Amino acid sequence: MSRKPWDLAFTAEPEEVAALRRIMRLHLGVWGLRDVTDEAQLCVSELVSNVITHVGLGTPTTLAVSMNGTHLRIEVHDPDTRALPTLLEATSDAECGRGMALVGALAARWGVQLLPDRKVTWCELATELTSPSGHVGRPGVARAEALLDLYMTSTRRSETRTSRLGVAVAQNVVIGVIADLLNWLRAHGCDAEEILDRAQTRFEGETTELGDLPCDALR
Repeated sequence: MSRKPWDLAFTAEPEEVAALRRIMRLHLGVWGLRDVTDEAQLCVSELVSNVITHVGLGTPTTLAVSMNGTHLRIEVHDPDTRALPTLLEATSDAECGRGMALVGALAARWGVQLLPDRKVTWCELATELTSPSGHVGRPGVARAEALLDLYMTSTRRSETRTSRLGVAVAQNVVIGVIADLLNWLRAHGCDAEEILDRAQTRFEGETTELGDLPCDALR
């Protein structure tokens, strides 16, 4: 499975944190790395909050995510090479200082890289992968890959594929699958948004499958 590095430029504002957490969750879902989603979201929150607090609101910042072997690498780039994050021993009633301590507790390793024009604060999270190109052995991942292959076959019969779907192509296919399923639900009088919420809950918590219930039973 190919996990192509990606990055996203944004402005360091408190309201951006929730959006970055959602983006991280979606990308890790595509990568089949749900086992580190919570930790990754927390690390993103703390690293971005560190920029907001110590560099300043409105700082042009970049989130970069990649794989380093079987570890998930998260980087936050900002232009201030003077304000270096430090690992402080925060007390239980301290109002600040816990950010990098939390990152240090969650990550297998973390650090700061100084470049001529920016600072890179990074951390790496251990995953359940046994090889860099493999996937976590869960039934949902296998079902998703089978569905992608089936969907691609039915929509691109004229094309010959000699390699597995790249991540970018797979993302477009996933969007197409979801859109088609939502159109099917709407055509049959179902509340698509409610079922999306149920699917999200199942995705995050791996709850009991709904089975072949009629749409009326899902409302």
